[in-house]
Amino acid sequence: MTLDELRTAIAKLDHLPGDTPVVMSKDAEGNGFSPLVEVDPGMYLAETTYSGEHYMTEEQRQAEPNPDEYSEAPDGAVPAVFLWPTN
Repeated sequence: MTLDELRTAIAKLDHLPGDTPVVMSKDAEGNGFSPLVEVDPGMYLAETTYSGEHYMTEEQRQAEPNPDEYSEAPDGAVPAVFLWPTN
């Protein structure tokens, strides 16, 4: 899903009240759910069509007290939006 597709999907929910919880499925089969706790920009490197790795943006990495403790995003990583569940 792209950010444009997510925006379109969310626009269809504009009739819901602002305090409606946002909840994520823990897997594709719906074997558990967890409330969304954070939305974070980052870099994504796809390893397969369904899985990949998260990296900080260079700006995020440089803002850390010890940026060298964090891996730079490799070539091929693309900007992405990460949704983090409570657990």
